[in-house]
Amino acid sequence: MSPGAQAWQLMFEVSKASKPHIEAIAADFDMTPVQAWTLKLLVADEPSTMSELATALSCDASNVTAIIDRLEARGFVERKAAGHDRRVKVLVVTDSGKIAHARLAARMEQAPPAIANLSLADQRLLRDVLRRALDSLEPAEAVEAAR
Repeated sequence: MSPGAQAWQLMFEVSKASKPHIEAIAADFDMTPVQAWTLKLLVADEPSTMSELATALSCDASNVTAIIDRLEARGFVERKAAGHDRRVKVLVVTDSGKIAHARLAARMEQAPPAIANLSLADQRLLRDVLRRALDSLEPAEAVEAAR
């Protein structure tokens, strides 16, 4: 197996091992991991369209509707008509959503154990290598990778 294939497999394993970490954070906020990640993706002072959010989450717009339904029921976001086109809905983070967003973002800054257990030098090296990997992508690939 090539070093690149081994790295890819190890990234998958680290991601899988980190699942309980994100599940625990989400549970502390009485959310699913997808709901927590969605709220974190929403920028507190910048409305997003449903299609922008679907792209960021790499999912279908119908999935975003269900996720936003739950966040809206919690009072974290509101759907409003876009000024340029009333048919387009924008998502606006409410005041209580901004508070939850800030608390959630702070918790999500804590690295999962598989990363946190590394030395600070290794964490920086890993960050830098992963950044270079993303920076090496062509613009179209980078957009796809961000999804």
